[in-house]
Amino acid sequence: MRLDKYLSDMGVESRSVLKREIRKGLVKINGEIVKDPSMEVQPGNSEIVYKDEPIHYEEFSYYMMNKPVGVLSSTEDRKQKTVLDLFSDKHRKDLFPVGRLDKDSEGLLLIMNDGALAHKLLSPKMHIEKKYLVEIPGKISEEELDRLRQGIQYDTDLIAMPAKARCLSSTEEGSRVEVIIMEGKFHQIKKMFLALSTDYVVTKLQRLSMGPLHLDPALAPGEYRKLSEEEVQALKNCF
Repeated sequence: MRLDKYLSDMGVESRSVLKREIRKGLVKINGEIVKDPSMEVQPGNSEIVYKDEPIHYEEFSYYMMNKPVGVLSSTEDRKQKTVLDLFSDKHRKDLFPVGRLDKDSEGLLLIMNDGALAHKLLSPKMHIEKKYLVEIPGKISEEELDRLRQGIQYDTDLIAMPAKARCLSSTEEGSRVEVIIMEGKFHQIKKMFLALSTDYVVTKLQRLSMGPLHLDPALAPGEYRKLSEEEVQALKNCF
């Protein structure tokens, strides 16, 4: 791997900037100044320092974020803030959110650059459970929850897979429902509740868990952290 690509992958700077900085002698490999951006390096076999800061290479990076309301689950947008805009520290440029939470939804969002793992996590065939807290106006009944459990038709030609649903609280003013699904189609949960009643406009949608991972209560909205090795392994072991 080229030296400039190694550093660029780790989010240090762009390749064009790094080429200039390397030629200025700002990079050391095993204690020796290197000025050739094209020099081949082996990740893990060399100590690489950029501006006196050791840069360790990771093939894959995994993060958990508590996505706040008002932010897009995408990699970039010219007009609106995305989840990657919330990263305050250096990060690789190939990160992407696993699936999506609507702009007005919140909660657990995984962000990584492991395409194969992300594909498995999102595939309905893998039966990865995603748990949500849903708030709606009005009092929901057990009969209505049973329709969600049986698999409700929520669009002209779309029928949801049977969901797990339990009422956490319900009054005439509003209901709080825990819903677990294994899909994630466009506005699916919102449409599922509207299929029960046009009065059930979702006022809050928060993802609580995805597979074996639960939203870290220490993360405030907009905060994120790297997954531990144990958490990454748990994701890989759930297939």
